[in-house]
Amino acid sequence: MQQKVDQAVAVLQQAESDFSPVCFANSLGAEDMVLTDLIAKHQLNIEIFSLDTGRLPQATYDLMQEVADRYGLPLKVYFPDSAAVEKYVAQNGVNGFYGSVELRKSCCFARKVEPLRRALRGKKAWITGLRRDQAVTRGSLEVASFDADFGLQKFNPLLEWSNKDVWAYIRQHDVPYNKLHDQFYPSLGCAPCTRSITPGEDIRAGRWWWENPEDKECGLHVAKPVLLKRA
Repeated sequence: MQQKVDQAVAVLQQAESDFSPVCFANSLGAEDMVLTDLIAKHQLNIEIFSLDTGRLPQATYDLMQEVADRYGLPLKVYFPDSAAVEKYVAQNGVNGFYGSVELRKSCCFARKVEPLRRALRGKKAWITGLRRDQAVTRGSLEVASFDADFGLQKFNPLLEWSNKDVWAYIRQHDVPYNKLHDQFYPSLGCAPCTRSITPGEDIRAGRWWWENPEDKECGLHVAKPVLLKRA
């Protein structure tokens, strides 16, 4: 386990030293809380931000405050463009995303992708808490690659960690986490698009459960990566 921690820290340090300014997209899920803890402990110069879609569960807002209180780190919050959300709701209804994959992805674009583009503006790299075994859509990810969609380097320091690894770190280091995890919510997003799962279900079964697994991405992590060439 310590070897995986050391490797994750090394990736974070590489991002900081070689691609400054670099930022960390913190969704406040379990993996991202591990990265928050590592960034704080090693005093890395990495900007941390979150996306407030306007439809997050209360437990996620509670954790936002807990992160600020616990670590004293500035957590910049980006919100969707109000006009874009108003237009979507006017055309499709407040819960129009249940209607089709296209309508759901349009909602994700307005509430998540467009704010992310603003958050990444001016940065040379971004860090995420993606893990390979989270979903079938993430099997081809690399620890370091060029994100052609957003035009900057992307790092996934916990890519080879298992869910067990993540929770072992959280327990060992008393890392704060979203209390919805205790209610069988392994993957967290907007409240109307996230549900608890039952034992034996896939870890992403609670996200957009009315869709096929191949479609379960919001648009933040879908581009085919270009591998980082090492000297």
